[in-house]
Amino acid sequence: MLRQTLSTPSRAIGSSLRLAAQRPVARPQFYRAPLAATRSVAPIALQRARWYSSEAEPSKDADVKDASKAEESAKSETDSVESTLRKQLEAKDVEARDWKDKFLRSVADFRNLQERTARDMKAARDFAIQKFAKDLVDSVDNFDRALAMVPEDKLKAEEQTEQLRDLVNLYEGLRMTESILLETLKKHGLERFDPHGEKFNPNEHEATFMTPMADKDENTVIHTQQKGFRLNGRILRPAKVGVVKNK
Repeated sequence: MLRQTLSTPSRAIGSSLRLAAQRPVARPQFYRAPLAATRSVAPIALQRARWYSSEAEPSKDADVKDASKAEESAKSETDSVESTLRKQLEAKDVEARDWKDKFLRSVADFRNLQERTARDMKAARDFAIQKFAKDLVDSVDNFDRALAMVPEDKLKAEEQTEQLRDLVNLYEGLRMTESILLETLKKHGLERFDPHGEKFNPNEHEATFMTPMADKDENTVIHTQQKGFRLNGRILRPAKVGVVKNK
């Protein structure tokens, strides 16, 4: 019984050994290469590593070139924008100067217009009565002629008759009327002047005759034939005079 029990496992072990000998031996999944093969593969791996490292360097240079190109393009764009803005600013400056010049010219023209208008208005006020004054001076001249017709000896006579007293009263009345009329005309800018004894002025005097006089200076007014008139400083009528001419 004991022999039978021991023989059964030994048979099983023997059969399993026979089956194992008949089957081919399975190779391991990971094969360990021999040392010689490892030494031969190592330089190739290094060459490949060197090749990959040498290929990486041009890519860095390309990136640098691309970055520099991008920077140059951005700089050129910035420069173009800056130049465009500078041109626009210069154009605006020119336009502003142009408008300022136009404004200053307009202000100057307006001020000149104001001054010219003021002068014209003043001249219109001052010389509005010029035509009327020219017609009026003849009447003033008649007063002067009437007074000049009265002899001085009759005015200064010691014994005065009734007729002489009437003549003196008439003379005084005419002289007072002439004086009041001249004062009234002077208020409106019309003045009478007598250049007797003055130097001849062709702008104010009109020489009707010339005569030599040894005791008088050259171009001296010795006689007033007709008195002159000024209207607000402007000669309305020149005085008609006689002038000394020794040469």
